[in-house]
Order: sequence, then structure tokens, then C-alpha cells
Amino acid sequence: MKIARGVCCLTFPYRSNLTTNIEVGGGIGCAEMVGTTNYIALVGGGKQPKFPQNKVQGCPEDSGWVQINANICEVQVWNDATQSVAFAIEFKTPVQRVRVSKEFLVVVLLNSVGIYKMKAPPVKIADYETANNPFGLCAMENNIVAFPGKNVGQVKLFDGNKNVTIIPAHTTPLRALALSRKGDMVATASEKGTIIRVWAYPSTTKLAEFRRGIDEAAIFSLAFSPNGLMLAVSSDKSTIHIFDIAAGVNATAEPDPKAHKYGFLSKVPLLPRQFSDTYSSASTRFEMGDEPINWGPQSKSLTLNAGIPGVPGGRPTKGLLGWLNDQTLLVVGAGQDARWEKFIVGIDSAGGQVVYREGWQRYLE
Repeated sequence: MKIARGVCCLTFPYRSNLTTNIEVGGGIGCAEMVGTTNYIALVGGGKQPKFPQNKVQGCPEDSGWVQINANICEVQVWNDATQSVAFAIEFKTPVQRVRVSKEFLVVVLLNSVGIYKMKAPPVKIADYETANNPFGLCAMENNIVAFPGKNVGQVKLFDGNKNVTIIPAHTTPLRALALSRKGDMVATASEKGTIIRVWAYPSTTKLAEFRRGIDEAAIFSLAFSPNGLMLAVSSDKSTIHIFDIAAGVNATAEPDPKAHKYGFLSKVPLLPRQFSDTYSSASTRFEMGDEPINWGPQSKSLTLNAGIPGVPGGRPTKGLLGWLNDQTLLVVGAGQDARWEKFIVGIDSAGGQVVYREGWQRYLE
């Protein structure tokens, strides 16, 4: 899917192979397609938003910024077959993100999540208060919706039967979350970015815990492979890590010093836990892009209260992960140097897992 003019927030469906061009004539902050149908949920954003979207406190006050109907923020559902808006929903505060399926339309605000029946007009099913959520964290697969809970570090899950489950995932604010395609696993990362956790759903049992690194980082994206055997993680360290879910599940067993990052040190008692934690089975670098010096990376903090209106986190999307199949991974970034990169996950001559870049391209010229 391609949308002309200023899409800053990207979402990455597993199964979409539809290609279409939409000239909306204004800034779009967030866009998500309903599977491979003609329906696309759009949120205005940027300097000249196509649809009403409040200016967020702290935005630049240069003459290029346009404020459209400051008392209304809208989600527009576009029907590409008729080239018209099927319906719209109005809100009094900025929309952080939209998730959509054939069953549900999920609208994420700064401190709440609204779940609607996907029909015209939409019917609200539920409304939940959340912790501060400027990155618009919300995942949806198999009619299961995951989003931050009311308390810091919690994940709340809603299913098609209106059942609600809470996972106390972290003690600090969430920075990223993802659902497996079957909806039977949830991956979470906090704003510290050092530990990634995988939870079983609906049991809420912790299946695995992985260490991305020792230094704190802003996690950009989490993505399960379609078969659920691997988890890809990107961060502002400009790295992609591939974690073996089975290795994490079996981490309670006696570690194999030959396979562990720290060798025999993984078996030495009383050393800090990072010497025995489960690390990625493969990693590589991706391109963050050539942004202005004063742009800086997306903040890891959930206290962010400034940036581009209508865009989760207030900055162009970086390091967005999506699997084309169980071995092929795409990494997409928006912004001044918008590009995609294609990576292959395979096995090297020594029998170890490896990830390497197969190609890349700038998609905005």
C-alpha cells in the first residue's frame, strides 16, 4: 500500500500483497489497512494534516504548521473502491494510533483505548483507561487486542468474547509489545530496553526472558515470525536481534557453555545475571536513516509530550519489523531518509543461525 504525502507512522500487516496508490492531498500520521480489503483507517498528521488533528503541546510554531479544527480529532475509514470516506469517528484528544481488522476498529488515545465493532456506523464495544501511551502501543491478531494496562508496565488483553486478561509484564513503562499470529504469545519490552519477555496467552505464564543487551535502549519494534519460532527486535542501537523462542523456553535447563555468549562464565555461580541470561541467536545492523542532527532518535521515555501531531511518539517511525515468511524479514523506516531493507535469517556453514541483508531501497525520492 502506498499513500501519497507524509505518512509518518507505518503499520506492517503479515499477509498484505495489495498495492494501491492513494492521493489524499494532506498529511497522514497513521494508516492501517483492513487485511487485503479496500478499507484503510487514516489519522491526520504532520504540518498540514488531511483530517482534523489537534496540535500537540510543544510543536514548532513556524508558519508551515496548520491547525485544523483544534477541538476535533478524527479517524477516517477510507473505501478505496469508491474513493470516498466510509465513516469517521471524532475525538476530543489526539489519536495516537489505530488498529483495524474485519471485526474490530481500535482507537488508541493518550490515556485510553476504545474498541469498536467494525461497521458503518461503528459501535463501541469497550473503553479502557491506560497508563500514559504516547507511542500508541497496541497490537491485534486473531481478534485479540493487546495494549497497556491502567498501571505502569501492565499489558491488558481483550478477546472477541469480551474477556479481559492482565499481565504484570514490567515494573517500568512499556515501550513495545507484539502478538504472535495465532494470538497465543505476547512479547513485551519496557523503556529500559534491556530485557524482552514472552508470555503465553491466555494462561499469562512467562514463557521466556531474553537479554537484548546491558546498555539501555529504545526498542522500536517487536515481531514474531509467522510460525512463532522466532522473535525479531529492533532498537535505537541500529541493531536487529533474532531470538529463538524455544531457547528461551528451555533457558531453565543447564546452559551449554559452548553455545552461550559468555562460554564457561554462564555456569559460574554468583556472577551478575547478564552472564547467564539468554541472548539473541543472531544479530545485524539496519540503517536508521540520515535525519537532521537535531532530530535525534525516538525517545525511549513515555513522558514525551511533543513532536509531530498525529504520529505516535512524535517522530517518524524507525526500525519497523515485519516478516514476509519464516525466513524473510523487512525493516522499514519513515522520515527524511525513508527506506526499507530486506534481511534473510538462515544457517551458516558452522550450523549457527545468521541474519544478513539481501537488499534495500529508498521509497521516497
